[in-house]
Amino acid sequence: MKTDKLREKYLDFFKKKKHKVFPSDSLVPDDPSVLFTSAGMNQFKPYFLGDKKDVSRAASCQKCLRTDDLEKVGQTPFHHTFFEMLGNFSFGDYFKKEAIEFGWEFLTKDLNMKEKDLWVSVYKDDAEAFKIWEKGIGVPAAKIIKLGEDKNFWPANAPSGGPNGLCGPCSEIFFDKGKNVGCQRSNCDPGCDCGRFVEVWNLVFTQFNRVGQNQLEPLPQKNIDTGMGLERMASVMQGKDSNFDIDILYPAVELVQDLFKIKNADAQTTSLINAIVDHSRAAVFSICDGVFPSNEERGYVVRKLIRTAAWKASFLGSKKPFLHKFSTLFAKLMQGSYPEIKAKEDSISKIILSEEEKFLSTLEVGKKQLIDIIDESRRQKKEIVSAEKLFRLYDTHGFPVELSKEVAQASGMKVDQDGFEELLKKQRQLSRKTSMFTEDIFKRKKINFKSASEFIGYESCESESNILHLVVDGKDADVLRGKEEGLIVLDKTPFYPESGGQLTDKGYIKSDTGTLQVEDVFKVDDAIVHKGKLISGQLKKGPAKAFVDKERRKALARAHTTTHLLQAALRMVLGKHVAQQGSLVDEDEFRFDFTHFKGLTSKELEQVQDKVNELILSADEVNKKVIGLDEAKKEGALAFFKDKYENEVRVVSVSDYSKELCGGTHLNNTSEAGSFIIVSEASISSGIRRIEALVGKKAYDFSKINLREKMEQIQQLKKDNIALKKDSSDLENEVFILKKRDQILQSKKQVGNINIIVNDVPQANAQRLLYFVDSLKKALKSAFIFLLCSKDEKNVFICSVSEDLIKKGVSAKNFITQFKDKLGLRGGGKKENLIQGSIENIEKDSLKKIEEAIKIYIKQ
Repeated sequence: MKTDKLREKYLDFFKKKKHKVFPSDSLVPDDPSVLFTSAGMNQFKPYFLGDKKDVSRAASCQKCLRTDDLEKVGQTPFHHTFFEMLGNFSFGDYFKKEAIEFGWEFLTKDLNMKEKDLWVSVYKDDAEAFKIWEKGIGVPAAKIIKLGEDKNFWPANAPSGGPNGLCGPCSEIFFDKGKNVGCQRSNCDPGCDCGRFVEVWNLVFTQFNRVGQNQLEPLPQKNIDTGMGLERMASVMQGKDSNFDIDILYPAVELVQDLFKIKNADAQTTSLINAIVDHSRAAVFSICDGVFPSNEERGYVVRKLIRTAAWKASFLGSKKPFLHKFSTLFAKLMQGSYPEIKAKEDSISKIILSEEEKFLSTLEVGKKQLIDIIDESRRQKKEIVSAEKLFRLYDTHGFPVELSKEVAQASGMKVDQDGFEELLKKQRQLSRKTSMFTEDIFKRKKINFKSASEFIGYESCESESNILHLVVDGKDADVLRGKEEGLIVLDKTPFYPESGGQLTDKGYIKSDTGTLQVEDVFKVDDAIVHKGKLISGQLKKGPAKAFVDKERRKALARAHTTTHLLQAALRMVLGKHVAQQGSLVDEDEFRFDFTHFKGLTSKELEQVQDKVNELILSADEVNKKVIGLDEAKKEGALAFFKDKYENEVRVVSVSDYSKELCGGTHLNNTSEAGSFIIVSEASISSGIRRIEALVGKKAYDFSKINLREKMEQIQQLKKDNIALKKDSSDLENEVFILKKRDQILQSKKQVGNINIIVNDVPQANAQRLLYFVDSLKKALKSAFIFLLCSKDEKNVFICSVSEDLIKKGVSAKNFITQFKDKLGLRGGGKKENLIQGSIENIEKDSLKKIEEAIKIYIKQ
């Protein structure tokens, strides 16, 4: 039976059993406690908790990703990082009897499995389940195995070890592959791990609330959570000994075999191939759901999967990128159930290729560094590679600790992986501080508002409302007085709460007795909360009027609609792989993060800017409508992957070139945006770029100031012997550099009497960098300057020192020679005072690393 047919039969079976069939949720869950969707029940958490009650029976085939058993992938026939989980669920409806009956019926009737080949396990104290299996189903008692809480309880060992909360016993169904498989003992049963018995179905009976060690209280609502691994069940139905031999995975195995001309693979080679196939499929599906390789959380997992696959491929003789080819293969193999893979095939391939190329370019450098570290450790008679050195290797070269571990083990050494993980944890904690969300937002969301607010801001900027709640100092209040700060919930409001990157509306809430100046608006469940300060009188519960600042609303709308135009323009100029990764929409200005693999050239930036202004001038109508989520997807509406959507969604579209799911406030016509100017473009992480831009009045003011200053700037540029071109965009770059020089001078650091300047000038090029360096050296007495242009495809840099430092032995040439491997620098020259070259990879902390290296060099 083909895997697609198995998936279809399962969902059809439970549809007939009155279950609502849900599509697979994204791999990115709406749950901050987990990085990835790891089980079928994740999307049904609100039903299990009783927060949602519109469905009592559900079934799904859920995409899942787990990395707990990463080291086992490839080593066993059944472990995966990415897999599909078939599941049926009951939320306070049926319980053990029906769940067991459904499972047995599907296996023995719909799949025609022989009863003699099936065994069952139950939790040792679950007499109820044992009785149902024996008396109700007719399974012989000898084939019902009782197991302990480590095997047949969810979570494992919950009664004795915790955690507190929802839990329950499990019952599993096993397929017997035959007495000639595994240990071949006469008394072998599902409790044995020899491989003879394959677990095909797990039924979890969520019936308890753990309140303490071995203290289980019965739940008023008992739930069913079952899971059947699609790949594992397919291997049984197709008579295969390994999941990697089934129809949706074996073609990928063949791809690797063909590429490396492998025939009659031994166990070690098979393990490598299977891991490569698994990790590549996991990367394809993760990227499709919007998770891109990076050094942060989910992105770090995807980067690790790609790099681990590339590393394992090196043992097969791989020296060139090839993992990106899996995007086309899996798009073909799985397009029936996941057509989105096919739709995004090209962009997925480019993202994986980009990550492969970066990894392969640093792999040899990293290996050389690691071998040096191992040799040094041996000379010091150490048996363990320190966490600090592992982390430096990872942080500098992107060399995964898993790969360091393999190289070290091959050399008879161990690694301090626990120490490495602790250092990595500290780094991530620091990076989280740069998040656009403040800690205050999370604190304020703990307030419990029971009332829902109706948002009428799409139709009006004013409303006749009623104050439902008043909160002062975190407590419910009856009155707000004396210039107090407080929170107010209205029954209906025109104020747009901060959402989807768009900043909040501001304005006033007035009653007959007082006025509140609204400074912030946010949602708590279904309540829209207005935060502000009383500027006159006092406010009580009851009638009030709400007034949104219309000028701010218009400025926000100009910026927000233009982000949609920008995304459309980027996709026209750069390709369909461009997808939004974040945004911050302010008054007549915004930043927009998007997927792309290298910096935009001057020509590309100009094309994008011109295209957006062309779309503004086209005066196209901006349409908004509310439709079903499935319908919106069919129409090709773009969605921001980090957002979660209800069944009914708002679609904002412009002509035939822009269609996005968006709840923000927008213009009615593109011409209302006025004009558009790109202020900057830069990398914020691997594969993610950021554009900062101005629209409307701020764009006009920016242009006006530039025009007024241009003649003065031109005269200064001529004095500095800069050859001016007639092209206006080049002139703008010259003007920017001159202005930027003064800004950078203010950011200089000092080591003793030496000024250090390290900066990125993305609007420059090699010639302009030379001018910039000379200009800065004229303004400083003793200077060590390192400038780069990240927008240039080669990541050009210039390193220069002032003449007085040469006399003291400080040399740009010596610095590059000493730190080129650590910093990924390429370049050279005979001059001691100036070196020109390029940087292999630019990450968001590259400038910081370069600055620290300069300080170390100067202090030597």
